[in-house]
Amino acid sequence: MDVSNELAIGIDIGGTNTKYGIVNHRGEILQKGEIKTEQYPAIGTFIDALYEKLNPVIKSLNKKNVLGIGIGAPNGNFYKGTIEYAPNLKWKGIIPLAKLMTDKFDLPAALTNDANAAAVGEMMYGAARGMRDFIMMTLGTGVGSGIVANGELILGHDGFAGELGHTIVVPGGRLHDGTGMHGSLEVYASATGVARTAVEMMAQFNDESLLKKYSTKEIDSRIVYECAVKGDVLAKKVYSYTGKILGEALANFVMFSSPEAIILFGGLTKAGDMIMKPTRENMEKNLLPIFQNKVKLIFSELKESDAAILGASALVWEMKK
Repeated sequence: MDVSNELAIGIDIGGTNTKYGIVNHRGEILQKGEIKTEQYPAIGTFIDALYEKLNPVIKSLNKKNVLGIGIGAPNGNFYKGTIEYAPNLKWKGIIPLAKLMTDKFDLPAALTNDANAAAVGEMMYGAARGMRDFIMMTLGTGVGSGIVANGELILGHDGFAGELGHTIVVPGGRLHDGTGMHGSLEVYASATGVARTAVEMMAQFNDESLLKKYSTKEIDSRIVYECAVKGDVLAKKVYSYTGKILGEALANFVMFSSPEAIILFGGLTKAGDMIMKPTRENMEKNLLPIFQNKVKLIFSELKESDAAILGASALVWEMKK
């Protein structure tokens, strides 16, 4: 087969949305789309919905050119091709997703953690090009991470290394409904964490605030962002607090693996300097002198929907080797 015609399918499964793309060997996404993960409480109907979207595209591109399917998913186990006890997904227990996808599509499939997929995408096509040591932090519905050290993705002995979002940053802190743990990074530095911080701060904030126009059930990270952009003092405080928690956590991660850079990716990064400035300040403040002012803290260079799709598709090229 002419290599220039080879294609891979990359799928990024998130707690809210699942995004997919058809990728060529140059890392160009030829076609892409998405479905709502939340609408499919059963894994079978989810796969059927993906098939309905993707199969016509595969046929139009000539199926023999499509080498396989790469998937990034929460709690994805690269070694087994399974999603295992993902707290932000409705599918509980162990889901043999790679096998189920192969059975449905009649194509080889590989799976890894969604944040690992984003890290690979960033390393191949984004801000981490040429880097051998970096950490990718995905700040979306949850908080994920992909750790690259000495040019290799850290997977651990069982395939689950790099769950930095579930490290405890506030002992005895907020309850994480999905895991039952208290005080993990995810309940503070995710989009849902931002909303929770806003609701908590509203209850103690006596001055006027645009946020007070909304009920506690209405408040989400988008509303907090919009209020902060309009100069709302309380909304800005939410980002300052979120950056403090995130920066303190990143300081710990830096002292663990001494990365060249930490790359922030995901919906929360749309807040720009409102999240970046307090994060950087609190990271540097909590580092040993030998680590200070050495680690780049930067935003992803890839479109939010593209990094994980590209990284997932890279699993297909790896399978081919």
